[in-house]
Amino acid sequence: MKQQNFYNRLNLKIDINSNLTLLHKEIKNSNCLIIGGAGSIGSNYIKQILKFQPLKLVIVDINENGLTELTRDLRSSDLLDYKPEYITYPVNLLSETFDKIFDSEKWDIVANFSAHKHVRSEKDKISVEALIKNNVFGAIKLLDLCENYPPKYFFSVSTDKAANPVNIMGASKSLMEKLILSKKENLRVTTARFANVAFSNGSLLDGFIYRLEKNQPLSCPSDIKRFFVTPEQSGQLCLLATFLGNTGNIFFPKLDFHKDQIYFKDIAVDFLNERGYTLEIMNSEIEAKEFDIISNKPKYPIYFFKTDTSGEKTYEEFYTEDEIYDLETYYSLGFINSNNVKISFEDVIADFNEVFENPHSNKASIVKVIKKYVPDFDHIETGKHLDQKM
Repeated sequence: MKQQNFYNRLNLKIDINSNLTLLHKEIKNSNCLIIGGAGSIGSNYIKQILKFQPLKLVIVDINENGLTELTRDLRSSDLLDYKPEYITYPVNLLSETFDKIFDSEKWDIVANFSAHKHVRSEKDKISVEALIKNNVFGAIKLLDLCENYPPKYFFSVSTDKAANPVNIMGASKSLMEKLILSKKENLRVTTARFANVAFSNGSLLDGFIYRLEKNQPLSCPSDIKRFFVTPEQSGQLCLLATFLGNTGNIFFPKLDFHKDQIYFKDIAVDFLNERGYTLEIMNSEIEAKEFDIISNKPKYPIYFFKTDTSGEKTYEEFYTEDEIYDLETYYSLGFINSNNVKISFEDVIADFNEVFENPHSNKASIVKVIKKYVPDFDHIETGKHLDQKM
């Protein structure tokens, strides 16, 4: 898929170049702790921050293979040639081992990319418990650690799905935002609501590549459109969001709601055409799987369907009209000037644990707790989830 299809009018380099003095001053010779750094966004953030030569870079992620490939990627480039102290740890943020990593240094920059990021994570009580513990409990633990030993900058990535959330993932990130904002007077904290990262790990578009490699049919919703940024833009956006603005700002890419959202179906068509295929529209998953791809080349089977799974809305948005937002200060970024939020970490943990430990509770019970803290959470529940689809 041609990269320029995802660039639209977004040019984050303009804001980077306008703030080079600040970025060099705050990053050079700093100690950086990156959590969730092996993922698509975290790894691209690391590539951006290394351009400004931090003194020490410690990367934590539960994906040991991802950390290995990240290191090979960085070592195969010139980004580590200035020889910073660099180390990776395959460790869970919620573990006691992570505490030892955090306590080992005085951190100037702490950036958190550890999260359940997919609506697919919403299935049942167990899957949602795992999501909440990562997105909410993980944020609480990290904020508590940072409050005891404050870094100069704390950043944690959010999602566009946190604006008017309809799925548990987005609502958990909305709650995470509130947790972060509740500490904005004690810590220098920022976050960013994100567009889809094109062809990122685990994404639908990334899955297109795997399907072609395995001669398997494509399956794609016909009615869903999303904002997209490239992997490089994802790192640039988070870099800027870490250092620009004021404590409590929620950043987002300055993309147009009507012009810059792209239908997945249109990307699928371009993706196949670019690789020399003609589309063969299938009427069902069964029909798509029965199609003989090898014998019928260059025809390729694809099944378009209308979405009917829990937590899916047909579009996304970065902010609501109830929020105070600024679209003028930066060329490529907007940001929300958040109100003061007071939220008890202890109450949040206790309310969720009560549901998690109750053998008679279910996913709806967890939704009820989330709505206590995120009143605008309008959950879409259909009884179906994405793991039931091809």
